[in-house]
Amino acid sequence: MFSPHDDPGPSFAELLRRMGLEPPAPASSLDGVLAITHATTVVAVRYADGVVMAGDRRATSGNLISHRAMEKVFAADRHSGVAIAGAAGPAMDMVKLFQLQLEHYEKVEASALSLDGKANQLSTMVRSNLPAAMQGLAVVPLFAGYDLAAGTGRLFQYDVTGGRYEESNFASTGSGSLHASTVVKLGFREGLSREETLDLAINALFTAADDDSATGGPDLVRGIYPTIATITASGFERVAEPEIAERFGALLSVLSAREGLTPPRRPETSDDSGEPS
Repeated sequence: MFSPHDDPGPSFAELLRRMGLEPPAPASSLDGVLAITHATTVVAVRYADGVVMAGDRRATSGNLISHRAMEKVFAADRHSGVAIAGAAGPAMDMVKLFQLQLEHYEKVEASALSLDGKANQLSTMVRSNLPAAMQGLAVVPLFAGYDLAAGTGRLFQYDVTGGRYEESNFASTGSGSLHASTVVKLGFREGLSREETLDLAINALFTAADDDSATGGPDLVRGIYPTIATITASGFERVAEPEIAERFGALLSVLSAREGLTPPRRPETSDDSGEPS
């Protein structure tokens, strides 16, 4: 399909551009014209075995809650993950294209892209979204992965122009990132265990939800809890929701005791007879 000098190589995004399939940027600002759904707070924290990524589940359109159970943390490939904040539609499209790009590269080159290469590829995608970002469709992700060559977890933060910044220990983005990153900064130390890091991420998201209306806290009525995943030498793995609920329950008990309150009980489920189970 392409002459040698016009070959897009292993870049799937470049292939789309050459085929004229890249979506056009909006011609004018969409602010005040459309109710754009935005994803909010996500965090990534390095620990002894890799990286923990976590994100709340709320999506907002202005002052309205658009979705209560949105997913914001995704596997990019086996040993890396991406968390999204910003305009939800373009962010999810970017994640899908990023996942496809990594798979396409591995098929063409017969080897996986390095972690730095993956971070650079995502940076290029964020930069290519800049025209849309200028019209109100900004996407600012977090990227993290386990570097098999270095034997450690690494994490990267971006700005809206595609600037890529590797962080040493933790990163956060989204409307509640200031509150979340403050909690992580105060609680982080070298060599944290998986359990300690999960509790730290949960505490960070809870604090962000307490001070930022666009960030969703745990919904005990609907059973909605943040999405959390670990990335280690064994790969990307979602943390089971019962474990997240249990850890949130422990946090609520501690906070309630501190305030001299009775911690809220998780709602009971009922069987077909209507009796509590």
